[in-house]
Amino acid sequence: MDLRGRAAHGGTIDYAAVVPRAEFGIETAVEAVRPIVDDVAERGLPALEKFSEEFDHVVPEHFRVPAAELARAAYELDAELRAAFGESIRRRREVCVVERGEPESTIELAPGARVGQRLIPVDRVGLYVPGGRAPLASSVIMNVVPAQVAGVGSIAIASPPQAEFGGLPHPSILAVCHLLGVTEVYAVGGAQAIAMFGYGVDGLCEPVNVITGPGNSYVVAAKRLLKGRVSIDSEAGPTEIAVLADHTANPRFVAADLISQAEHDPSAASVLITPDQTLADAVVAELERQLPGTKHTDRILAALNGQQSAVVLVDDLDQGIAVANGYAAEHLEIQTEDPSGVATRIRNAGAIFLGPWAPVSLGDYSAGSTHVLPTGGCACHSAGLTVRNFVKAVHVIDYTEAALGEIAGQIEHFAAAEDLPSHGAAVSVRFDR
Repeated sequence: MDLRGRAAHGGTIDYAAVVPRAEFGIETAVEAVRPIVDDVAERGLPALEKFSEEFDHVVPEHFRVPAAELARAAYELDAELRAAFGESIRRRREVCVVERGEPESTIELAPGARVGQRLIPVDRVGLYVPGGRAPLASSVIMNVVPAQVAGVGSIAIASPPQAEFGGLPHPSILAVCHLLGVTEVYAVGGAQAIAMFGYGVDGLCEPVNVITGPGNSYVVAAKRLLKGRVSIDSEAGPTEIAVLADHTANPRFVAADLISQAEHDPSAASVLITPDQTLADAVVAELERQLPGTKHTDRILAALNGQQSAVVLVDDLDQGIAVANGYAAEHLEIQTEDPSGVATRIRNAGAIFLGPWAPVSLGDYSAGSTHVLPTGGCACHSAGLTVRNFVKAVHVIDYTEAALGEIAGQIEHFAAAEDLPSHGAAVSVRFDR
């Protein structure tokens, strides 16, 4: 895709539409999912059994995973993997402590006129962890740690049952739950898990206030149906990476990073934005060289050859930055001569990775940042999952008689202008003698 010279010739470019996104089909999925959500809401456990058999081809002996199974999974965990999990947890927790900030703050606007803010954790959250194409143990960390740092008292996790593991979720997912001290874990997948969290299931699972976690289009559709009954993190679509690079970038690194995100899904997007034709050609050559050595070659090829992936040639870095801001990638790598300087001009990105030594894979696992990020261009208005998703900011207003009296007349005039005189009277009555 060549944008060079187009702006110079007076043409206007809609940078948000330069690279089309993959079709996600949420509207269609909503109608397919609605009967599932309704059935779980109405029948509870029998509905879970029905859909577990239909979609996961196994009905767990216990939908709630026994504590002994969580402990066993942690005990049998490979030592090196345990260390990797532990370091990822440590780094994410330290960043989350900074994210939360002070739980209470107060400002005095005038003598006796104080407004405070309290960050109050929600009571209960339900966290969904996919277990199909890739058992995302990392998503346990990314969802649980900020909820814990926020102070949420009740955390439940759901992940699909796996026939090869006797109807339990993947062992690495169970092991991370145990390492994090989460004891309420359910072998329930898909839309039925989201419905279970939203409505509760008698004798099994209490309803939650917030549902977070990635999933396929059916999981996202179920979250859409329950939005309003509960809070959700986002309607995340297929993963995406954009790499903004100049002549200083290493084509081997760029190609490997594009492949890494294409590995997720045939609908994943991998986009290179560069003003350097030589780099673009070298990256394409590297893709062809590296692809045969990958495990999921067919999946990666489908993603790289889809409409959602492209090499975008631009006139210069200024135009490249415009393309990056228009595209609003979930993950944006900046591999340029001055990545920090370029980053100051980026307004729209889920997360920004600076230079050759900060690949997206680092953020996926162990950077300390969140990997639950807005997709589909939503980074222009939304942010990734943090501690703030699990707290409510509540204002506390504390005025003395004198402080209220100082602005009582202004409030009465304001209320009269809105034709709400009783609002003004609720203030003036306090000063009638």
